[in-house]
Amino acid sequence: MKLVVVSNRGPLVYGRDDDGRRTAKRGGGGLVTALRGLLSRHDVTWIASAISEEDRAVAAEARGNAIEETGHDGSRYRLRLVAHDPQAYDRYYNTVANPLLWFLHHYLWGLAEQPQLDVRAWASYEEVNRGFADAVVDELDRGSAGGVLFHDYHLYLAPAMVRRARADAALAHFVHVPWPQSDYWRVLPSACRDEVHEGLLANDVVGFHTERWRRNFAGSCADLLGATVDGDVIEVSGRRTVTASHPISVDPAEFDDFAGADAVRRAGEHLFADRPERVILRVDRTDPSKNVVRGFRAFGALLDRHPEHRGRVTMLALLDPSRQDIPEYVEYLAAIEREAAVVNARHADDGWLPIDLRIRDDFAQTVAAYRDFDVLLVNAVFDGLNLVAKEGPLVNRRDGVLVLSENTGAHEELASWAITVNPFDVDGQAEALHDALMLEPEERRARAEAIRAHVRTHDVAAWIDAQLGDLRGARTTLGA
Repeated sequence: MKLVVVSNRGPLVYGRDDDGRRTAKRGGGGLVTALRGLLSRHDVTWIASAISEEDRAVAAEARGNAIEETGHDGSRYRLRLVAHDPQAYDRYYNTVANPLLWFLHHYLWGLAEQPQLDVRAWASYEEVNRGFADAVVDELDRGSAGGVLFHDYHLYLAPAMVRRARADAALAHFVHVPWPQSDYWRVLPSACRDEVHEGLLANDVVGFHTERWRRNFAGSCADLLGATVDGDVIEVSGRRTVTASHPISVDPAEFDDFAGADAVRRAGEHLFADRPERVILRVDRTDPSKNVVRGFRAFGALLDRHPEHRGRVTMLALLDPSRQDIPEYVEYLAAIEREAAVVNARHADDGWLPIDLRIRDDFAQTVAAYRDFDVLLVNAVFDGLNLVAKEGPLVNRRDGVLVLSENTGAHEELASWAITVNPFDVDGQAEALHDALMLEPEERRARAEAIRAHVRTHDVAAWIDAQLGDLRGARTTLGA
């Protein structure tokens, strides 16, 4: 199938090595990893922002056209980088997309004082979306696509722009973040929130990770736009859009291969050179939505209430510093470090450090930790899905127990085999950690095996196939 994939981040980031030669390394983020599966199975043109200085040089050399690139498995695809005005892109990304929309999607705003909308920044969000839309229309005119797949909150306005230019285009949009209930959208001025909803409803299909987020979207379309909702079809102003839910997943074979790599083995030897009896692991970005501070407080409460764990259990926190150009994220990283220091000062004893906090982006270290945890804590305030909840159990060798926030999308799939927590209830999380540490071996094994089997069956290839099936089906349903 001929596809145009549209996302803010692309599959490659260009740079220069010490000798001045151009380099291309894999783009970061779970979305890029997931979408790479498309490249080997379809004829793909990928449109993304030119983010690095070298990205912009590549875009200039291509004169706005796509270039031929090679995927990790040798598959060929076309990459088109859109070079935005730097100031407009900064406002688009660092003011509107993050934190405004990200905080809105994850219920993070303290509404008594924030947010304060920057009108100029919203105009930049529109401008960058227009740049993406123009590139999509150009690729449609070149015959590059039987379908266009938009991804995430960075691109809410682009589908309507494309629809106005090409009424018959096959468009789908997958939203990877939670969709908040309709009242929370009133954080935005009415014109802005209407643009978001109308932009998404210009697609033939809008997809989410869970039924919960899909239902919230349908409700906000009804409440804010007066749309009619009939099952999974939303209609407004004579246009109908199909909604769907499919949880994203991972490539088990790729994880199996990497888990056995020398880099992971070496990372594990270093990481667990003085391994405590039990390890509670958390792997996150230093993002306020990940709820790291409450997780540390819960671990401190566990040690207060159950002193038998002192000296025997360590919380290993592997955190990737996130969006440090944004003040809210800088402040949250500082709060994480303060809370770890408080817990360690209160409980450290005889060379035992309760919280082993490591702030760096090291995927080999992360996979090594996945292999050897006893408890995995995922306590996000809200999360569209959370792939850590799937990645960790998939390669774990100790029948580790998953403690999972009820507000993660993954909870809809994995709740039967996880220990559920309310992410705001610190005392409840402390008791959940204790329960996880005390589970009998047979119960641990049964839960871990069930999660592994589920992830291997419902892998990223199944997620991709489901989306393409939705797009084909919607075109038939809607008579397009």
